[in-house]
Order: sequence, then structure tokens, then C-alpha cells
Amino acid sequence: MFLITGYVLVGVSALVILYFLVAFALARMRVPGEPVPEEQQEISIYILHNGVHTDLVVPLKSDVYDWLHYVNYRHTKGQDASARFVAFGWGDKGFYLDTPTWADLKASTAFKAMTGLGASAIHATFYRNMQENAACRRLGLSKEQYARLVRYIQRRFDLDTAGNTILIKTDAQYGQADAFYEAKGRYNLFFTCNTWANEGLKACGQTACVWTPFYKGIFYHYDKPLRQHAPGR
Repeated sequence: MFLITGYVLVGVSALVILYFLVAFALARMRVPGEPVPEEQQEISIYILHNGVHTDLVVPLKSDVYDWLHYVNYRHTKGQDASARFVAFGWGDKGFYLDTPTWADLKASTAFKAMTGLGASAIHATFYRNMQENAACRRLGLSKEQYARLVRYIQRRFDLDTAGNTILIKTDAQYGQADAFYEAKGRYNLFFTCNTWANEGLKACGQTACVWTPFYKGIFYHYDKPLRQHAPGR
């Protein structure tokens, strides 16, 4: 019995180590963005992280799309009509709604998230302005590229029979300017919130990594002081 337990522990440890090694290697393999002349980069988007999750931040309204067709600042506690940007994050519904801090994390929530047994949600956060810093990078997109990103984000929303997004009524908001919506797909070890954001960058022709479950994999390629990276090129 002890021998079998030892083999199991060694096997699990080996798999965990392999997971992190593969994540490290593939995150540093660069998928180059589509070259777009600066004069054609008409839409500014941002990638934003909070130390765990990566959000895709887009204009609330533009010539390409008005996100008020899908989300609304009136769904937030603050109902601030002056918002000009909206950040989208996709992830496990249990993590979003039941785990306000790491101290609140339950083993059952973590197990469901890692194995893809839980439902998913989209977290929308409204901002008046965006400021570039170490946790927030601006990317210049053409209108055609941005239209692709709009379609990519839209496809993750779960819709009702009338084609409308489904607001999750909860008191679990993180602040005065965010809301949650029902989403499609299953979060798991191989497709996390950061994987979703990374795939979104690929969808709109921006620099990304081959694969990553962590935010650092994305931001490795946008570390301007070290690599002098030009977004979108």
C-alpha cells in the first residue's frame, strides 16, 4: 500500500512539474503579430492584468462596434455613464463568484475549475480612462483586426433565446464598476482565463505566445523596457 501511494505521489509530482515546464517553454515561443502601418492602427485596445487574470480592454463605443448591445454600465453598482472602456475577462464561474480572496478558495471550487466541471462567466469592468504601466499595455489595431476581436469576445457570451446576453445577478462584484454574464466554455488546466486572452490576441493579429495558462506568459512579450516591443507588429 505504501509503495503504491509512493508511486502515485511521484507520478502526480512528475505531471505537475511537466505542466509547468511545458507552460514555461511554450509561453516564451512567440507568435508574431500582423504588421500594420501606424496610420492604419485606428483602434486602441489594452491588455491588463491583476497579478492573476488577464483582461482584454476595448473601447465601449467605436465606429466598429458599440458594446452596450452586449453589456451595460447600468448593471454595475456605480452605474457610471462616463465609462469609455470595458475590460473583458473569461473564467471559471465558481472562482469569480465564490472566491473574493484566496482565503475563500474551497477545494471543491478548485477541483471543478481544474477539471472543467464548473460553469464559466464573463467579467466586464468599466473604466473612464486607461493608463499604460507595467500591468497595462496598449496595442494599436486596424478596424478589420478589431472587428475580429469583437467577434472573438462575442462568441464567449451565452445568449438567451432572444439573442441577448444573460446578466448574472449577484453581490459578488469586485467594485462599483463591474458585472458578470453567463458564458460558454469550460475553464480547465489547459484553457484558463489567460489562455482565453492569449487566443484573443491571436484572433486579432497581435503578438502572442504559443500557449500559456498564466498572465506572465502574455506579458513576457510586451515587456517594453527589455524588448522594445511594438504592439501589433
